[in-house]
Amino acid sequence: MPSSRPRRMRNVGRENAQPIHAGALICPGGAFAMGLLSTLAQVWTVQRTVRDLGRYRAALNDPRGTQHRWLLNQVRREQGTLFGRDHHFDEIRSVADFRRNVPIGTYEDHAPYIERVRQGETEALFHRQSVRMFALTSGTTSARKYIPVTDRVLENYRRMWTAWGFLAYSRHRAAFPHARLTLVGDWDEFRTPSGIPCGSISGFTARLQNWIVRRGYVLPLAAARLPSLAAKYYLAWRLGLVRTVGSWMTPNPSTLLQLARFGTEHAEALLRDVRDGTLTGPYEWPAELLREVRGRLHPAAARARELEHLLHRTGEWRPRDVWPELQLIGCWTGGSMGAYLRSFPRYFGDIAVRDLGLIASEGRMTFPFEDHTPSGVLEVVSGFFEFIPVGDIESRQPTVLEAHELQEGHEYFILLTTASGLYRYHIRDVVRCTGWHHRTPLLEFLHKGDGVTSITGEKLTEYQATVAMSEALRECGLPVDAFALAPCWQEERPYYRLLLEAAAVPNAAMAQILAEAVDRRLQAGNIEYASKRRSDRLGPLQPMIVPNGFWERWDEQQRQRSGGTAEQFKRRVLLPQLPDGLLETLAERLLAPEACVN
Repeated sequence: MPSSRPRRMRNVGRENAQPIHAGALICPGGAFAMGLLSTLAQVWTVQRTVRDLGRYRAALNDPRGTQHRWLLNQVRREQGTLFGRDHHFDEIRSVADFRRNVPIGTYEDHAPYIERVRQGETEALFHRQSVRMFALTSGTTSARKYIPVTDRVLENYRRMWTAWGFLAYSRHRAAFPHARLTLVGDWDEFRTPSGIPCGSISGFTARLQNWIVRRGYVLPLAAARLPSLAAKYYLAWRLGLVRTVGSWMTPNPSTLLQLARFGTEHAEALLRDVRDGTLTGPYEWPAELLREVRGRLHPAAARARELEHLLHRTGEWRPRDVWPELQLIGCWTGGSMGAYLRSFPRYFGDIAVRDLGLIASEGRMTFPFEDHTPSGVLEVVSGFFEFIPVGDIESRQPTVLEAHELQEGHEYFILLTTASGLYRYHIRDVVRCTGWHHRTPLLEFLHKGDGVTSITGEKLTEYQATVAMSEALRECGLPVDAFALAPCWQEERPYYRLLLEAAAVPNAAMAQILAEAVDRRLQAGNIEYASKRRSDRLGPLQPMIVPNGFWERWDEQQRQRSGGTAEQFKRRVLLPQLPDGLLETLAERLLAPEACVN
């Protein structure tokens, strides 16, 4: 339960302790010039969002009542579905009844019902509702997970993203008049037997936006369907170079770093295209996309000269120099994602970074409203959430808590019940309660539940590895943003390896110094790791230098195997336990010529 004086964040919708008016956001400084229709549309959106945030604040003051009402409404709505009949929804009158009738489940437990929906039998999960699409996400095996998206899900998804943007741009009003660079996935990768599209929910909602709103984005809708991530990067730079850009948004910070470096690597072709008003590059551009961008491609000789001068003066194109108006980045910052943020100042300068929230294809779990923190308030209005203390997860009868029962500083697995037809769904995300906003918990993502390795009982987590690496990098003054630890078994004494690309460290001696610094911090952050090291049951962390380009190829192979998209993909900081020698072989294969074919 919250203490009598809980740590709080600013009120949602009351940034800087000043009221927010629609006109103040739409016309910062009185100089917003997108036209009358655009202004009217945005004023209407902002006014609706202000009303939504008012209701949201009331819900945050009563999380228990809000959660119970949401759950019982959901149960009543779906009691006639196959899932509802199988689990006796008509008998549920309380949270206790719900827990008695519905066991904690994984995707595999929900899969038979979802498969019926895929085949067109929507009443398996939804009473008198249409499924607009299936959001795809990677599974723990090679199979992909299909998450049904109904109109209810879409409406909540869009409203919460609108509210996120409203609060972010209210804090950073100077960014609002400028274009937004966002990367979204393909909403229609393929169709189910019943004709329902399967793909990225972000791409689906983007296509529902009206043309007035779409004018504010760098990339056209057709970019979502580009199969090549490099082509998407090239298009973003090509179109962005002739616009003022105020914000970059995509979940994965490693994607933002790749995109930030891409311009310098392709500067010659980009300069030519900007000067000539063309779109070339080493890519095949679909006819649909070319039609959509034709009106944007005009010769810009003056801009090309400006960019060429910048390149000669600095030797590179950093986003902070190319777009001085860039004010805001939206991406994940929690868990292992935080390691990438160390490299942001080099490319983006002293920029505001706001977490997008703990959000997955399965649903949104938190709603951040402050910069530079992974913490967000629990999303109490769009689902029912339960929590299992991390130490209880292996118990046959684990303790299960509601939101109002959490304790600050404690770590939990989170269970989801959502409008997507998921009930007591074990997503295997570990979160920490970091405080309270009103009476609702603030949560930060730590790691996936399976993001734990243990050779001799040390139970090393991805979060511990990320913190240790971040602290060691500060000590050593290195700008490493890609690494991983891999347990290596030896009969005499197993140990962990620290994988680094050659360009990340100046020499082998520095790599060894870094590994020793990480090892010390792992011992400081994990008493079991320290115990195993002291007793010599675990050897010291050893650096392993892999060829440049290793992580790019590794990521691509992992994405292909899991079926996820670049926007969804999170590189694991802890790799699976591999037999000694296999990593060397893997590095050779990944960098072999046949592995480098696009």
